[in-house]
Amino acid sequence: MTEWETVKGVGFLKEIGLKSGQTVLDFGCGVGHYTVPAANVIGNKGIVYAVDKEQQAVNELKRKAKVDNLKNVKVMEASGQTKLSLESETVDVVLFYDVLHYLGKRNRKRLYQEASRVLKQDGLLSVYPKHTLEDDPIQEFSSLSVSDVKQEIENSSFVFEQKFCDLISHGDGLNQGCVWNFRKLAVEDAPALIL
Repeated sequence: MTEWETVKGVGFLKEIGLKSGQTVLDFGCGVGHYTVPAANVIGNKGIVYAVDKEQQAVNELKRKAKVDNLKNVKVMEASGQTKLSLESETVDVVLFYDVLHYLGKRNRKRLYQEASRVLKQDGLLSVYPKHTLEDDPIQEFSSLSVSDVKQEIENSSFVFEQKFCDLISHGDGLNQGCVWNFRKLAVEDAPALIL
């Protein structure tokens, strides 16, 4: 494992709000640059559900988890769908790190709804909105600003809480980036969602 996965990433995820014993969903986990430090933060009483559609990445994450004896990582293979095979209100923290730019607007809305469904009341949605207009724009974010992405999430039953900026993992390296934290709104406070 890299220093990011064992030290710096652990510290960063603690700073954004991960705690021992939590249940975490890392959607678009790749090879585990956030899954592995999350597993180290939450410890043996917690669990990290790691979801990705790329088989090679999933295989590498499984290898890492086995080598490092991370029994609290449960890899869930996906075929690109936004529907998650998790029970409602069972997850404390959802991570959407460097993944939303792959999804069109309709699929992002569905994914936000799924995050709201699986999160416990007052659960945390943490987003790393890489590749917006301000930060190497590509794919579905090529014409969206960070403010646009923030507004999308707020329109999907979440309230913005805080932004954290630091040197964080991106691909196989580190870069200066910002993570945005949102809280799930109480049902009575949530707007009606339309697909």
